[in-house]
Amino acid sequence: MIDKLLPAPIVTAESFEDAPLSEMFPEEWALVAGAVPKRQREFGTVRGCARAALSRLGIAPAPLLPGRDRAPEWPEGIVGAMTHCAGYRAAAVARQRDIRTVGLDAEPNLPVSDPGVMDLVTLPEERAQLHHLADLEPEISWDRLIFSAKESVYKAWYPLAHRWLGFEDALLTLDPTDATFTARLLVPGPLVNGTEVTEFTGRWLVEEGLVVTAITMPA
Repeated sequence: MIDKLLPAPIVTAESFEDAPLSEMFPEEWALVAGAVPKRQREFGTVRGCARAALSRLGIAPAPLLPGRDRAPEWPEGIVGAMTHCAGYRAAAVARQRDIRTVGLDAEPNLPVSDPGVMDLVTLPEERAQLHHLADLEPEISWDRLIFSAKESVYKAWYPLAHRWLGFEDALLTLDPTDATFTARLLVPGPLVNGTEVTEFTGRWLVEEGLVVTAITMPA
């Protein structure tokens, strides 16, 4: 499914069911040994997806561990992103010489249950969009989609900036005509090849009961 959003040279893998816990490396298991089974399964399965994608780049299986900042530590010369939600796990990887950064997030296509959450996640301009979009295509949970898009923005941002980006630090504009979005940064962006990053562009799809968002930045 996500290969519709992330074509070559990005490599993807996804799963709609969990893999056996025995497929985790001991170093990975140690991180979730005390967690609830649900957390253990999603942690292991999404890393299995990542290893499957990495294998298509010729990279041998190895533990995929979080760094001090909790972001995944990818093999040398690789960029990537992982996501998991109820009933779905996915990963996307690419060689850094081809892709500078990638962001990926999946969420159930269901409304956010707590209205207060959206007040924290969205800016007034974004909430105005949501009302219009809900009238236009009510079958899409637009509040969940914009939350997912902001998650993708953060995942694309962090490997470049190595600092926090709050939900209020990017203004999203959703374009339903071609299922794309633009995130304008409201804080100084990182430098890439000597140029400040001021925005990210991404795409989304709604399929299999999910909203999935993705961002790529070519090298």
